[in-house]
Amino acid sequence: MVGESDAGIAALKSSIEGWHPTPTIEDDPLDPRQANRLAATLDLDGTYSAGDELPVPWQWVFFPDWPPTAALGADGHPEHGHFLPPIPHRRRMFAGSTMTVTRPLRLGGVTEKRSGVERLEIKHGRSGAMLFVTVRSEYRQDGDLCVTEDQTIVYRSDRSASRPYRRAEADLVTGDAPWSAEPAPEATTLFRYSALTSNSHRIHYDRPYVSDVEGYPDIVVHGPLLATYLADLARLRGRRQLREFTFRLTRPIFLGDRFRAEARPDGDTVTMRVVTGDGIEHVRATGRFG
Repeated sequence: MVGESDAGIAALKSSIEGWHPTPTIEDDPLDPRQANRLAATLDLDGTYSAGDELPVPWQWVFFPDWPPTAALGADGHPEHGHFLPPIPHRRRMFAGSTMTVTRPLRLGGVTEKRSGVERLEIKHGRSGAMLFVTVRSEYRQDGDLCVTEDQTIVYRSDRSASRPYRRAEADLVTGDAPWSAEPAPEATTLFRYSALTSNSHRIHYDRPYVSDVEGYPDIVVHGPLLATYLADLARLRGRRQLREFTFRLTRPIFLGDRFRAEARPDGDTVTMRVVTGDGIEHVRATGRFG
């Protein structure tokens, strides 16, 4: 076991040796229509106009990354991307993010996004050696820093299906959180969210690929979508914008699973989670109101 672990870590280290992607800079006008598309996808009331504050983590539906179809790999992600590590048979999973709002982003204003690799970590988990890549993105308007996000993606090298998770089997029990909601995303919800976030990863729409290649029991609900449900629950029920938001994805949720978003406020802070069954956690989050 130890030998296999050491070999996997050594192989990952060898794959990324010399990989030092340079920082990138992008611009986006933060068109309010894109925010309204997300609101419609999430079945939220109200519309957004130029000058309105953009809630976190809604910045994810801006700065689209849309390479040619011919440049996509077998998993639907770009075969080669600026922040994609050169790992053979690469598998990708969103791990979590930490966001800090110094000044709210305003819709309709030209926004600069500066991104760079903040850290690389290699760990060994139950599915083998994994590479954690944390990319820091800083969003600026009028030269001022508005939002900082540290986003961590986990990569592993694996040619075969691993069947790492099963869907929730127990019925969703009643919870006691002061704020809660039970979103029920459908296949069309996932399709629209994928389009809004420029995400062509096949685990979110291609059932044969999901089961035969990735080894999951069904289409996977986007981790960022689950985090958005939590952030929106806190924002709408607390009637205040989040100035800090941190979340960690622990287990995937599959299309058709019944789940609940929960939030427990305590003054200016709030703890959140997504659960299935009798309290199995899939997402854990914390936030602070401004």
